[in-house]
Amino acid sequence: MARFACKLTYDGTEFSGYQVQPNKRTVQSVVEQGLKAIHKGRDVPIIASGRTDAGVHAKGQIIQFDSELSISAERWPQALNTHLPEDVVVTGVAEVDGEFHARYHTTAKEYRYYISCGEFQDVFRRNQAVHIKQPLDVPAMQTAAQYLLGTHDFSAFCAANTSVEDKVRTIISVAVQPIGNELEISIRGNGFLYNMVRIIVGTLIEVGSGKRRAIEMEQILAGKDRGAAGKTAPAHGLYLFEVNYETDLFAVHK
Repeated sequence: MARFACKLTYDGTEFSGYQVQPNKRTVQSVVEQGLKAIHKGRDVPIIASGRTDAGVHAKGQIIQFDSELSISAERWPQALNTHLPEDVVVTGVAEVDGEFHARYHTTAKEYRYYISCGEFQDVFRRNQAVHIKQPLDVPAMQTAAQYLLGTHDFSAFCAANTSVEDKVRTIISVAVQPIGNELEISIRGNGFLYNMVRIIVGTLIEVGSGKRRAIEMEQILAGKDRGAAGKTAPAHGLYLFEVNYETDLFAVHK
């Protein structure tokens, strides 16, 4: 029995999130169905680096699975993609140590959020970026974002119904930058609370639209009150971009 780490990219538009749910189409369910077909009807459970909500996309989700089949890491992407729908693609597989855990061994994650700017929505990006018609003050958003750097209690930027007690996380880097007609917000940290990135983005949008001052980000963070932060930004602008571990799992394939 060998353990494999697998990198997934998926369009979250038609999925009810990552995690298996009764009578709903999820990323986990279609991947496990694909593995079951390859293993001739035997269930092969997978573990992911984390969950994504309905509508959220991924360019670098990491999952793990165990298999006794004589399929090399190099051959697994083609074997599995044959059994997956078009909105999920395996882009890399690496054999890992049997103690490897896709969730508990992460060292950092990076999320990116895309905002389509301008008078008209780009019809081809309607499910991949959130459209905002009014101009945004990017420098103000950049200033506000810098208050998030470092280790803080992010209670103000966490969904109120979460059961997680320890809300201290470390933000390693954050950037707000225009790319063509879109605005990209990238946030890298050692871990994230439920809806944390989307609430941060929602607050940054309010700063950019003039509803808040940049310095309020520092005050919101210190206050630890979810009610003081901005609205939760829509799911379809969010991407789980990259997951990091102590070693580069797929370095040999680059």
